Amino acid sequence: MKKLTTKIASAALVAAMAAAPAYAEQGITDTEVLIGSNNDLSGPFAAFGAPATKAAQLVFDEVNEAGGIHGRKIRFVVEDHAYQMPKAIQGMNKLINGDKVFAMLLSLGTPMNIAAFKLQDAKNIPNVSPLSAARQMAEPFSPLHYAGTATYYEQIRVGVKYLAEQKGVGNVCAMYLPTDFGKDIKEGAESISAETDGLTYVTETTHKPDDADFVGALQKLSAEGCEIVALALGVRQAITVSGTAKKLGLSGMSFINSSAGFHTVMAKVPGGVTEGMYAAAGWADLLSRMDKPEVQKFFARYTEATGEQLPGSGALLGHSAAETLVKALEAAGPDLDAKSFQMGMESLNYEDVVSGNTVTYSATDHQGADEVVISVIKDGNWMELARQ
Repeated sequence: MKKLTTKIASAALVAAMAAAPAYAEQGITDTEVLIGSNNDLSGPFAAFGAPATKAAQLVFDEVNEAGGIHGRKIRFVVEDHAYQMPKAIQGMNKLINGDKVFAMLLSLGTPMNIAAFKLQDAKNIPNVSPLSAARQMAEPFSPLHYAGTATYYEQIRVGVKYLAEQKGVGNVCAMYLPTDFGKDIKEGAESISAETDGLTYVTETTHKPDDADFVGALQKLSAEGCEIVALALGVRQAITVSGTAKKLGLSGMSFINSSAGFHTVMAKVPGGVTEGMYAAAGWADLLSRMDKPEVQKFFARYTEATGEQLPGSGALLGHSAAETLVKALEAAGPDLDAKSFQMGMESLNYEDVVSGNTVTYSATDHQGADEVVISVIKDGNWMELARQ
């Protein structure tokens, strides 16, 4: 009887396995796909993280109201790490081992994403459009990593060279957080200086995420002749730097942000505090594209749903990342797993009208957009100067 029972049980197991869907990864059922995000909703980069996750949820709500994708609704779970590594580790473990998400989307922070890769990769969890443009988001190549835009490193290289040529100056410096994010900015400024005649990387200052007094740092940079200063700081910090430099009369010093400081709210600071600040980013400012019907639709939907007056750059990135994820899930087909999702991502080639980007992925390139957009704050708005 025991042998018969065992045989029956084995046969039942084989039948169950044969009847099981093709996918085996966590976070997928016949009716739902679970997406996670480890984000900054209350820390120094909350101006990006909070609106990005709201905008992504709006895209998913619209998809779910229309019946989902291949019969599956998207459930989006967001954890707030406030740009603190201990909280980020806790959030990562909850999302991956507790909630058991299928993919990560819009996770914010270079060090946070890098720390998460080992666990995510071991669980076969794709990492899509992180809110970080560090080189490590897509380098070295991984079938599970999908970056959204040009890297901080390339943004700063392009931006610094452009400013040097336009202003006829050559002394380059950096103010940065000594993290993987900050090091990308510093190394970008150093490398373009080493490669370009007439450019010299002079000096740098390092800062903590909660630093709020930059008088001493700016006086040091001024004394050493800095003319272009690459910034890798929080949004509030970059605003403070600009205002402090104006109070100190440092009119000969130009500040340039990467995409981490390219935020609509930065241009709206009262009193012209940020007037003349530059940014080299991987997309165009939203308000500069309000002549597009798609942008108008997004603007209206976001402001109506959230009560906010202005979507801003974070919301733009959240919308674009969610659209990319949705298109990839559609292309992956009904038998969803990491492999079919990879094929779906690598098939994408479309115009993202809201961000002004061409988004293309392939089997050898997991960076969605490549252009660098250089802008300056003028009369309370980001004005596009050039694209490279």
